[in-house]
Amino acid sequence: MKMTNYPEQNLVRTIDLAGVTGGKAKQLLETQWLVTNGLGGFASATISGMVNWRYHGILIAALPSPLGRTSMLSHVAECIRTPDGQLLQFGGDEPCFPEEKPESPNFLLQFRLENYLPFWTYNVNGILIEKRVLMLYLQNTVHLTYTVLDGPSSVQLELRPSMHFRPFEAPVNTPFTHQYEVRGKNQQFEVHSEDAFPPLRMCVAGQASHFIYDGGSTREIFYEHDADRGYESKGLLWSPGYFRIRLARNTPATLVASTEDWHTINALDPESAYNTEIERRKRLLRLADKRAQAGAAAELVLAADQFMITPAGRIKDAARARAAGDELRSVIAGYHWFTDWGRDTMISLEGLALTTGRFQEAAWILRTFAHYERDGLIPNMFPEGQNEGLYHTADATLWFFHALDRYLEMTEDLETLSSLLPTLERIIDAHLRGTRFGIGVDPRDGLLRQGQQDYQLTWMDAKVGDWVVTPRRGKAVEINALWYNALRLMEKWLRRIGKNSDADKIRGHAEKTAESFNKRFWNAETNFLFDIVDGEHGNDAALRPNQILAISLTHPVLAQEKWEPVLKVVREKLLTPVGLRSLGPDHPDFKPKYFGDLRSRDAAYHQGTVWAWLIGPFIDAWLRVYPKDQPAARKFLDGFIPHLNEGCVGSINEIFDAEPPYTPRGCIAQAWSVAEVLRSFVKVASPKS
Repeated sequence: MKMTNYPEQNLVRTIDLAGVTGGKAKQLLETQWLVTNGLGGFASATISGMVNWRYHGILIAALPSPLGRTSMLSHVAECIRTPDGQLLQFGGDEPCFPEEKPESPNFLLQFRLENYLPFWTYNVNGILIEKRVLMLYLQNTVHLTYTVLDGPSSVQLELRPSMHFRPFEAPVNTPFTHQYEVRGKNQQFEVHSEDAFPPLRMCVAGQASHFIYDGGSTREIFYEHDADRGYESKGLLWSPGYFRIRLARNTPATLVASTEDWHTINALDPESAYNTEIERRKRLLRLADKRAQAGAAAELVLAADQFMITPAGRIKDAARARAAGDELRSVIAGYHWFTDWGRDTMISLEGLALTTGRFQEAAWILRTFAHYERDGLIPNMFPEGQNEGLYHTADATLWFFHALDRYLEMTEDLETLSSLLPTLERIIDAHLRGTRFGIGVDPRDGLLRQGQQDYQLTWMDAKVGDWVVTPRRGKAVEINALWYNALRLMEKWLRRIGKNSDADKIRGHAEKTAESFNKRFWNAETNFLFDIVDGEHGNDAALRPNQILAISLTHPVLAQEKWEPVLKVVREKLLTPVGLRSLGPDHPDFKPKYFGDLRSRDAAYHQGTVWAWLIGPFIDAWLRVYPKDQPAARKFLDGFIPHLNEGCVGSINEIFDAEPPYTPRGCIAQAWSVAEVLRSFVKVASPKS
């Protein structure tokens, strides 16, 4: 396994499988890949071709509300038929033709990401075949391209698509409500259902082909990953037939699958589409900070692109943004299942959009979320297939100030500041007088409190039914660090536009907050900060990573003499090679592994589980305490390099088990994980980088 940086910004990450056997081969073959389309849609499976999770599929289309992301094409079985009639299956675990029982040993020689696009190389009894997958940017279109690199002058390739039109999060045993119907003309085929789903359109480009309709067939699939997570694990896929393609050596053939209209599908031939996408990706690398244009950081620049989206379903909001001269932009919090979340977007903005040089898109994102402000809050999330956001968050709005600060530091865009200032003033006023969910400043000490029955309003937001796993009602340490930071930023921005009397009032609130914070949150017995004060059960002395924000933000609320002891205990008890533990290992509620059914997983979600994104604030705090110790800061990122060959190749998981081997868990690609590691790589880069 290696990563090579080629000239002209070609990035190649390779996983070699030739000769790999046993448990190592199983581990590698279960590693996942991900391709996205800039709308929130994606294609993803294991590198072996196995579809073992409800979220896997060749085309998960991002469709307008109320449909949302929808599984349209689940699987493509790939076979070679030899001149003597033998059937050899080289891709996927589901047989092309079950009745023929094709030979299907592991023909896979190599998987690689080339400029972050997935390629497979197979040796099928001496026939060398390459496959690549491409999703067209801002289209629900996927291209599967096959090329014979060595062997006979031509082979017969047979591809059997299988599908189950359903919301992508629906259980795999969701029944077919209507029969599928195949319609075709001039080698262009469509699969229709009587549901609200659009037709799936398919064709083969580049080589002579025929579609053989065999009456349609259904087979049962076992979804192993769903079984491990306690969900329904057996479901049906339907196939209309198969494509038979005469594949000449060194002449590609591409299976195209799409929910777009035929004019859009045919606008670009596969090679033009591929070249256009490669140039788009190289342009992204050229835009990025120079310290992020090579090595693992460059890979993360392309990984970051997967989270920056134009929300497909919010047509009204897109029209409003364009009328104002903007474009609607947001951030997918994580693949496969997250939508766009306010908190994740604001934490991720610097790494995803600013480190990568996408300043215009950063401005669009900030203005998009400012438009959604209600009662002094920005949305926590937008549910799948809906236009309205949910606002149950105490920290997303405060992270908005942080994101704007980072944007202004890099751009000096005073026009955007001026346009957002009325929103910022409404937010501050709402927090001072109190707003939804019990969020408001306690006038006695100037600290921000939050909490409402049955809601978890901080980033530690696991909830199972009526059980809030980590109840944090009261005055949370990171909420008050963020509140102080927001006040100091607001003071600075008000002075910049000459509103000095208003700035003086804000300064008074900030000073009161800081004084109370340092009196009330410092725990002299433990030599670190309480996680909650004035909570439901008094002060919470659990060792958690939230306190690191009291040091790491632009305006640290914690008194400087307390920085080093806090950093010391966080390093000793919470730091791992892939982020920070969410709870100290000495705590009775500590859970070393995140696995099992939903209740078991959520019980561990913030009770020890490692979060990759927290490495960013930790490194910020480290360099604030030890500004000359860049080498140590760089070493804190070393564990993420081998991880790029785990989980989802080239990306970073949401979470990890709390103890070695730190198994990756949760979402296979998480926005704030990628963003904060990328940002940190740039921050700690050596002067020669």
